[in-house]
Amino acid sequence: LTALICTLAASLQAQTTLRIRGSDTLGAKLIPSLAEAFKKQGGKVSFDVAAEGSSTAFTNLASGTAEIGMSSRKVKADERTLCRSKSVNLNEVELAWDMITVVVNKNNPVSDLSKKQIMQIFAGDIKDWSEVGGTPGPISVYTRNTSSGTYKDFMALAMKGREYGPRSQKMAGNEQIASEVGSNANGIGYVGYAYSGAKGIKITTVGGDAPNPAAVKDFPLARPTYLYTNGEPTGNVKAFIDFCLSPAGAAIITKTGFVPVAQAN
Repeated sequence: LTALICTLAASLQAQTTLRIRGSDTLGAKLIPSLAEAFKKQGGKVSFDVAAEGSSTAFTNLASGTAEIGMSSRKVKADERTLCRSKSVNLNEVELAWDMITVVVNKNNPVSDLSKKQIMQIFAGDIKDWSEVGGTPGPISVYTRNTSSGTYKDFMALAMKGREYGPRSQKMAGNEQIASEVGSNANGIGYVGYAYSGAKGIKITTVGGDAPNPAAVKDFPLARPTYLYTNGEPTGNVKAFIDFCLSPAGAAIITKTGFVPVAQAN
């Protein structure tokens, strides 16, 4: 009888709590905002959100410790293979578009960098601000850590696949990068557009292009973000994802600093 009660309790917990794991870009602001709105409009579910990097979306889905995975990049082949080996059939949902923004300290006179300069700074070829028209001083480069989807996306979109320079400093999340750059006059980093208004930092345009939600796909560092589930979503998982993709969800996506899929397309 005790075993039966424990089984029923575990089943009820799984039905009423959605465990969401993965991307910091999505999980620090957007998903909690959507979750709160979903509950207010009558969703009978609680949320357990952990935002520790896109790669953790797939390890958690594979181990059965998440109902939804958040990722700021597409699943990689080895991650899909891992999930398949655990009988997890990944279902992909495009959630919203983001623009990776290059940010510097607000007092930095540099306001525009070419894509080549950005690549050279983050790869470690350019080491001093005087080399790009700034005040002389050693450049402090801040990046996301290796579990981050943004870490990989930035390499692909801005660095032609090159590795980061050996002196770059890895941060756990967007807010940490913004904080470090905001307190370091020589700092530079990148964050999701939703985090670019943080205190002490400013956006640098990329070859004259500024991030613009009205023309998101024209920005050179724009990318889609995703939710993943094990198979086609059902029950509360489906209800929540449907809400995210609804007009009410789109309004929250916009307010949080992302671009709804319908607007991006």
